[in-house]
Formats: sequence, C-alpha cells, structure tokens
Amino acid sequence: MAEKETEKKIQDLQRMEQSMQTLSMQKQTFQAQLLEFDSAISELTGKKSAYRIIGNIMVSSDTADLKKELEEKKEMLELRVKSLEKQEASIREKAKSIQEEVLSDIKGNAGNAKAK
Repeated sequence: MAEKETEKKIQDLQRMEQSMQTLSMQKQTFQAQLLEFDSAISELTGKKSAYRIIGNIMVSSDTADLKKELEEKKEMLELRVKSLEKQEASIREKAKSIQEEVLSDIKGNAGNAKAK
C-alpha cells in the first residue's frame, strides 16, 4: 500500500518537472519578446516617423502611438513573466515537499525491510 503511494508521489514529481520545463520555455519566449520590445522602443526614441507592419504591408504610423502600444504590450509581457515565476515557485515548493515525503517513505521502507 505504501509503495503505491510512493509511486504516485514519484509520478506527481515527474509531472511537476514537466510543468516546470513548460513554464520555463514559456518564460524564455516572453523574455525574448521583452528584449525585442525594449529594442523597438529604444529605436523609436527621437524618431519623427515610423512604420508598422500590418499583414503584408508597411504603414506609416505615429511614433508616439506606436511607442505607447509597445510599452503596453511590454507591461503585459512583464506581468506574464511574473505570473510564470510565481507558478514556478509554487510548483518548486510542492515538489520539494513531495520529494521529502518520498525520501522519508523510501528510508522507512528500507528500515522495515531490514527488520524483516
């Protein structure tokens, strides 16, 4: 009975590891996008004209509006990154707790096996 619980905990740990990897990839993607937005915003600074790509065409756009839009998108990405970091921390804590339980179970089972 205890062995099945330990196996279930180990499977939970594996799922948590997969979740952490997924979150990490998403975070890296968002961080790369943040770098692109930072670069675009710095390029717009001091420019009188700018262009926006819409579909397959390039359209002249007001630099102030474009800069504001990029900064809003950047803020949204920053919030997503913070959210992912919180999720990672939560999963990490749960995983640590389960890992300690599994190690305790394994040590307990090893002690019981020696006693028999």
